[in-house]
Amino acid sequence: MPAMTYTSLQNDMRAYLERGSSKDTVVFAQIPSLITLAEKAIATAIKVQGFLVPVTSNLVTGVSVYAKPDRWRETVSMFYGTKRIPAAINKNKFNTLFARSYDYCRMYWPDPSLTDAENPPQFYADYDYQHWLICPTPVEDSPWQINYYQLPPLLADTNQTNWLTEYVPNMLLYRALLEATPFLKNDERIPTWQALYQEQLATVNAQDLQKVADRESVRSTA
Repeated sequence: MPAMTYTSLQNDMRAYLERGSSKDTVVFAQIPSLITLAEKAIATAIKVQGFLVPVTSNLVTGVSVYAKPDRWRETVSMFYGTKRIPAAINKNKFNTLFARSYDYCRMYWPDPSLTDAENPPQFYADYDYQHWLICPTPVEDSPWQINYYQLPPLLADTNQTNWLTEYVPNMLLYRALLEATPFLKNDERIPTWQALYQEQLATVNAQDLQKVADRESVRSTA
C-alpha cells in the first residue's frame, strides 16, 4: 500500500465525504484546515515516543527565562551540566532540573536578577505557554538538554509527510473525517468515524505503554 501523503490524504477525504453524485464544495474547501485540526487534536490526545524530541541548548549566566521550542506541547525532563559544580550536588557534573509550579519557583528564588555560586539551578516551571522559568538563576553558562513532546510539523503542500502519515495514517484519516462532521447534514457517520478513531487511539497508546514497560525492564535488569 502506498505511503500516505498530504495530497493522498486530501484525496481520500474527498472520496469518503462525497455524497451521491454531488460533491460538497464547502467541505472540500475546508479539508486543509480540517487536517490541521486533526493533527493538533491527535497531538493533544496522545503522548508517544514519536512525538518525543530531545534538544540541546545552553543556560546563560544571569538569565532565568527561556523560550520554549516551536510546537512545544509538554515538557518531559531537563538536565544540565557545568564546568564547575560542587561535588555535594553531583559528582558526575550532570544535574536534573525538577519541575515545580511558577509560584513555588518565585517563592524559592524571589529575585531573578540574583545569582549565587552556592545555589545553582535546581527547578524549572512554565513561565507562560512560550517560556520556562529556571531557578535559582544560572550562575554560569551551562550545556542544557530538554526532552519534550512536540506537535509534529504540520502537513502542507510543501510538507507532504510527517510522523502521523508515516506511522498512524488511519488514525489521521479517521480524525480528519471526524473533524469534517460539523459541516455535514447527514451525521449518522459520526459514530463510525469516532469508533474507528478511538480504536486507533487505544492501539497506539497501548503500544507506547509497552515500550515504556520494556525500557523500565531493561533498566531494572542492567
